[in-house]
Amino acid sequence: MKKIVLLMVVLFVGVVTAAVAVPSGRTLVFDKSPEGKVTFSGKIHKDAGLKCRDCHNKKVFPKMKKGTVKITMDAIYAGKYCGVCHNGKRAFEAKNNCKRCHVK
Repeated sequence: MKKIVLLMVVLFVGVVTAAVAVPSGRTLVFDKSPEGKVTFSGKIHKDAGLKCRDCHNKKVFPKMKKGTVKITMDAIYAGKYCGVCHNGKRAFEAKNNCKRCHVK
């Protein structure tokens, strides 16, 4: 009986995780910025060699649900969230490249 309950829990967690994650062919749109909407492309990041866990971890994005983390440009410029990679070393620098992400 314990094995069946454990299997059900594992399956449930897998389904919930799949429902909120952004697969490589999907996008997320963040449209609350006055600078213009930001579209996150899972494909672009996968094509760059990234895996979901590279960002979705305790240090970068601890939760995998849109809207659970308040992302600000100040935080990104300080090397948090997207700024972990978008620092001019690993990926294009966020600062002075607004239009690469924000589209009006």
